[in-house]
Amino acid sequence: MKRRSQLFASGLAAVAMSFSVLAPAHADTVKIGVNQPLTGPIAASGNYVLEGAKIAADEINAAGGVKGNQIELVVEDNKGNPTESANVTEKLIVRDEVPVILGAWGSTLTLAAMPKLMEYKVPMVVETSSSVKITKAGNPYVFRIAPTSAIEADNFAEMVEPLGIKKADLLVVNNDWGRGAAAEFRRVLEANGVEVGKELIMDASAQDMTSQLSEIKGSDADTLFVTTAVEQLTLLLKQAQSLGLKRQIITTGGSQNPDQLIDHAGSAAEGSKHLLFFTPWVAEESANPEMAEAFIAEWDKRGLNKAGLTESFRGYDGIKTIAAALEKVEGEPTADKIREALWEVELPALNGNIKFRKDGEGDKASAQYDANTYLVEIKDGEVVMVQ
Repeated sequence: MKRRSQLFASGLAAVAMSFSVLAPAHADTVKIGVNQPLTGPIAASGNYVLEGAKIAADEINAAGGVKGNQIELVVEDNKGNPTESANVTEKLIVRDEVPVILGAWGSTLTLAAMPKLMEYKVPMVVETSSSVKITKAGNPYVFRIAPTSAIEADNFAEMVEPLGIKKADLLVVNNDWGRGAAAEFRRVLEANGVEVGKELIMDASAQDMTSQLSEIKGSDADTLFVTTAVEQLTLLLKQAQSLGLKRQIITTGGSQNPDQLIDHAGSAAEGSKHLLFFTPWVAEESANPEMAEAFIAEWDKRGLNKAGLTESFRGYDGIKTIAAALEKVEGEPTADKIREALWEVELPALNGNIKFRKDGEGDKASAQYDANTYLVEIKDGEVVMVQ
């Protein structure tokens, strides 16, 4: 299943804590800050996003840059920690003098960075975070290209009946992302006649979810919705299999790597379904198939893990969005000019055709793109689209 935007029809090694992806020394450069979790429990996802960003930057620089200026990615590691996310945001702005940032993967990490954006008046393209809070906080420096949990849930509504969902339980990670997803999916499920039973949480660092899964096993629900990162999901699927938990499992948030689940969870991943925002197994289903095929080919050429494709596209689309805004800026690319130019972006991307709408009121409204969503299933050890 795929749901198009209403606006258009259509493991990696941990990197150093702070470094730059440098353009050639002879060229003028435009700095773009990158705030991602590059070490810690969600490091794989952050590094995949960074690799996608690097592919975009290299592609843009090879074509002559932006108005003759090369892009320089100035990268910081937020370690998956909200305090670090705020600190590195300030460091990128004050020390490195970046006029725009890509970040910061998790919703809690992005929310922690947002006061610094307001303080220094620097825009950030939010490539992953889905908490509804982010664009409802009255922060005009937030430009999100990832769907909110509300958009994702609304897009899923058309699949409720075909999937035969009558009663569902929810198991989510205990942070802004997980709690927000639980609220939005509960809303949509109940509006579509589904009874919602148990709603349980798990700590992001937890490795043993047998207590929650045992409680869910005693439920008469036919479907379990799970929201967490792929590392924890791998453990959860194995534990569910060990407990003999028999029901449809659907993950939300678009941050799963089905190939990684197949490799690491094996038969425990069989039959699980996943809401995603890019489907590299069927590039022809993308909004821009030729772009998708070229990106996948470059990823393969670099010898990168295929499991990262469902995360890396975010970094690619994010840098492309920023570059499109930079092309519209006259004169020096200041933070204020870039913020204004982002509102004018209309860009074909891996997740559709990016154009922002206001989410909020007046001059404090944030920007949101109504991204595409897809549903895939792991079947016979392969990833297939759910029709």
